Amino acid sequence: MARTTKAQFDDIAGKARACRLCADHLPLGPRPVFQIGADAKILIAGQAPGRRVHETGIPFNDPSGERLRAWMGIDAAVFYDPRKIAILPMGFCYPGGGKSGDLPPRPECAAEWRVRLLNLLPAIELTLVIGQYALDWHLKTTQKASLTQTVQNWEEYWPAQLPLPHPSPRNNIWLKKNPWFQAEILPKLQGRIGALLAG
Repeated sequence: MARTTKAQFDDIAGKARACRLCADHLPLGPRPVFQIGADAKILIAGQAPGRRVHETGIPFNDPSGERLRAWMGIDAAVFYDPRKIAILPMGFCYPGGGKSGDLPPRPECAAEWRVRLLNLLPAIELTLVIGQYALDWHLKTTQKASLTQTVQNWEEYWPAQLPLPHPSPRNNIWLKKNPWFQAEILPKLQGRIGALLAG
């Protein structure tokens, strides 16, 4: 497949940033938040922006982002460099709040944009797949019976993909119940990220 030209890249990315497809369903209105660069080697495939991210327009600009950067072993300067890290959630806009947290990502977003934007990222070597909606899309039928089992079997997806629990503070109990995650997986993740960024 021929490499996308800068003009083509800017055109598709610009249209995605201006998308209003779900405007009638978004309580705070559309504000697509994502980060992509043609040379990025690492892709973060998350869920959808939270309210704070919607307000700032900066992906993972919240406690979840602080924890995710710690998991990855990188600082904010590296994290927010689109030449190194692409951030492409399943839904680009804040979907609103529900009874037990934010609502699911709007499904229209992935259907309209996901393949088109992933095609702009030919250099990706590692995709961090965060949360159930991203797991459903990226891992499809290769998932296990639960998120925990999928993460436990991370080596089946490695080194191209790594399934992760959401880094939200809401998952503190999960992290305490599953100490193997930080002991076994995070050193491997940090080592691979360090190698990709150095290379």
